Parts: sequence; structure tokens; C-alpha cells
Amino acid sequence: MNKSKYSYIGISFIILVFGIIFIPKIVDRIKLGDITRVESRSDNVRLKTKDKTPLSYLIINGNRKKVLPFNLTNQNGQAVTNADFEGRVHLIEFFFTTCPTICPKMNKNLVEIQNTFPNRSDFGIASITINPDYDTVEVLKRYANNYGVTNPNWHFLTGKQEIIYDLANTGFNLYAAQVYGAPGGFEHSGNFALIDKEGYIRSRKDSYGNPKIYYKGTISEKEQVNDEGEFEEISSLKEDILKLLDNE
Repeated sequence: MNKSKYSYIGISFIILVFGIIFIPKIVDRIKLGDITRVESRSDNVRLKTKDKTPLSYLIINGNRKKVLPFNLTNQNGQAVTNADFEGRVHLIEFFFTTCPTICPKMNKNLVEIQNTFPNRSDFGIASITINPDYDTVEVLKRYANNYGVTNPNWHFLTGKQEIIYDLANTGFNLYAAQVYGAPGGFEHSGNFALIDKEGYIRSRKDSYGNPKIYYKGTISEKEQVNDEGEFEEISSLKEDILKLLDNE
């Protein structure tokens, strides 16, 4: 037998010994959580809150602001009410599917948030259209599919326009209006409302100790800051969702 054959046998023996000794240890470390695989939609996504400070409530006339009752229809043609979100931390946005400006940014950020909590049945999202005449059940279903919506508790909702506008402007103080000459024909807030499991609007405080109330939905984590010098709030929103999910 020549030297090259001996070399191949030696290398094969070393590989075999390595597999017998080290691979079981690596598998054990993965099971114990010492090694984390990086996957875009994995339960192994590690997200930690920076502090344990409770989130603030929105107080109006001395009372905690709670989501008003609503009864709308989702992208599957099912009736959805505020009661369907009880026991779930959830986000609420107002948008419309033909929006040419901020809505695509907002919903891409919501998909990113969805993918951060892929298997949390106690987390949901309500995306409420402000153009219900065009945004039918079929249109909303197609829109949700195009954006890669997978969370069964993410409802794209439509209903009577006057009810939706009252819910936006009075129920959440998130501006929405049909405006002639505006891009797409409508104007609306680019903010997200964070709702706890009991239906109360929650937020962290700003540097002055006042509740921020809402979270900017138009600036991505990757973007960091927009052209107006405003910083992204998606990362802090993720932390605050986790805080409500796990600590309250």
C-alpha cells in the first residue's frame, strides 16, 4: 500500500473520531440553547427588554383609554370584534390598499414585527382600511397574501366608512380623512397603537416622562432615521410588545 493510501485512511480515521466525540456534544449544546441558529422566522429569535419599567396608559379625563367596541369584517369574510382581541397583545393601524406613500412602509414593518413573534397565539394585528368602498374582502385578502401575512390573528378589516372614521379619529385619535388632491385620495396617521391584553392603549414614556402614546410605523429598523431626522421606533415597539406578552 503506497503512502497516499495511508494518508487517505488516516484522514478518514480522524474525521470518524471527530464525529464520534464532538458531534453529540454540539447537538447537546444546541438542545440546551448554548448555540442559536439564525433564522428569519424562528422561535430562536432572542429579544430582550432593556428594563422592567411598566408601560404607561393613555389617560383621558382621569380614565385609562380603552379600545372602543367595534364590529368589522376581515379578509376571510368573517365578523371580527374587539372581543376577538381580548387576551392578546395587539397593534392597530389605519391604512388603505391603494396608498402610494406610507402604507407600504407601515405594512412591511408590521410583517417584520409579525416575523419576530412567529408562534405567539397571544399576539395579533388589526389593519383597518379607510377606503372600504374599494377595499373589499377580496381586495384585502389579496393584499394580505402579497405581503406575506401568516399570523392567523392579523385581521385586515373593512366596514362602513363612517364607523371606521369615528373609530380612527375618536376611538384612537389616529387621524384619517378622505382628502381631495391627497396622494391616493386619503390622509391618515402613520402611527401604530399598542394595545394590551385587557384592551388598553399602552406606550413607553419619552425623555420628559410623558407617554409617547403611539409608535412611528413608517421608519424601518434598517433605515434608522428618515429624511426629516426622525428615528425609527420599530425596535422599541418590539421590546414593548414582548414586555406586555411576558410580564403582564
